[in-house]
Amino acid sequence: QVLLVESGGGLAQTGDSLRLSCAASERTFKNHAVAWFRQSPGRGREFVAAISRSGDSTDYADFTKGRFAISRDNAVNTVWLQMSSLEPEDTANYSCAAVWTPYPTRKEEDYDFWGQGTQVSVSS
Repeated sequence: QVLLVESGGGLAQTGDSLRLSCAASERTFKNHAVAWFRQSPGRGREFVAAISRSGDSTDYADFTKGRFAISRDNAVNTVWLQMSSLEPEDTANYSCAAVWTPYPTRKEEDYDFWGQGTQVSVSS
């Protein structure tokens, strides 16, 4: 069982940056691919970004448009999502998810462990 805890969300204005963190409870976290998803009312959960367990491969949703960057440090069991040039459309609850596999997918049903999420609200 891997417990995931997100942090770093909050209130932002258009153009601001935020860095989200996903901290894991287990040192076996290094064996898990990790993804970020987001959910907002009326839009459902959508894939944001993902990273392989070694960190050598990343994947991004088109809407990130080079504004977001995912990274990880397995020595501290943490994955980050750096978000820049935030837009009101980025307002959502952001969750990280993990699965014991080398490389991630974009499908939420593939992930076994989920955090509670952190809220990001961007005003214009």
